[in-house]
Amino acid sequence: MDIFLLVVGLLCVLVGILGSFLPVLPGLPISWLGLLLVHLTSAVPMNYVFLGVWLAVALLVLILDYVIPAMGTKKFGGSKYGVYGTTIGLIVGLFFPPFGFIVGPFVGAYIGEMMNQQNSKVAAKAAWGSFIGFLTSSFMKFIVSLIFVGLYIWKVTEYREVLFSF
Repeated sequence: MDIFLLVVGLLCVLVGILGSFLPVLPGLPISWLGLLLVHLTSAVPMNYVFLGVWLAVALLVLILDYVIPAMGTKKFGGSKYGVYGTTIGLIVGLFFPPFGFIVGPFVGAYIGEMMNQQNSKVAAKAAWGSFIGFLTSSFMKFIVSLIFVGLYIWKVTEYREVLFSF
């Protein structure tokens, strides 16, 4: 059972990395689930403080992931239409890989601002802010996902003798 938990936990932390770029995957909560699965093995003792702190980090970054692109749009002069356009563009962009999820928020914010009776210069500036916000939040999620992978590897190597003793 421990090997099964380790394999599923490894898959979870790896999917978490993908989730840092794909908005349809809640990457950080899935990565945290991988850490939880390691602690559910019989070899690794349950550490509620460790899990609680990293759960709080995952939830904080998850919340910031929704706030940062909107802040970027607002900071560059965008309206709520630009924020809505960013979100819609992000979702539509998923259907046009590999660059759709990068270009989608920009185009969505631009269209949203144009629908709000903005001129094209203001709309382009707001779209740029949305793009920068998206890149910032994706980078933040990617870094935390890598930290979760490192924590997973650390826990597995720390208890490797017990985990892999047959």
